[in-house]
Amino acid sequence: MLVAPRKVPVWASETRSPRGDDPLNEGLLGTAAPFYADMTLLIEAAMGVGLLIGALLARFGRFRQHAFCQSVIVLLNLALIVFMMVPSFRAHVSPKIPLRLGKAYYALATAHATLGSVSEIAGLYILLAAGTSVLPQKFRITKYKAWMRTVLVLWWLVLLLGLATYARWYVPHLFRN
Repeated sequence: MLVAPRKVPVWASETRSPRGDDPLNEGLLGTAAPFYADMTLLIEAAMGVGLLIGALLARFGRFRQHAFCQSVIVLLNLALIVFMMVPSFRAHVSPKIPLRLGKAYYALATAHATLGSVSEIAGLYILLAAGTSVLPQKFRITKYKAWMRTVLVLWWLVLLLGLATYARWYVPHLFRN
């Protein structure tokens, strides 16, 4: 019985290691993603769970622990955005905007970046408004619950968009033509 040779996509042939290994087995999660992308995804997922734990801390009246938990996550996320996501977006997506926004590869990444920016800025604003006296009184918030719940939902939406972006970028067999 003859077996047709497997067609190797261009991206796979370019990323094949000198040992001839399958590039889908090189990532930490068994995808075509580089190690740093896998780690970023896992850290972001852990931070999403951490935000839920922080919300539970507030619900149980442990506001100091809640504030610490949420603050660490917002600041860690800022670092991941600055050092991992912005460079990746600048290299792979922004040169193609607006011409290729009709393609899922670019549309998902752009939606994730846009909504993620709004979410991070809102998180930083809450951190400053609720946890410090840096902002003038007129810029501080009074309805903490509404703000925090809104940002938590927004954050999870961004996390899901990030997962979709990861899948589109690094799990190509899900998107065969």
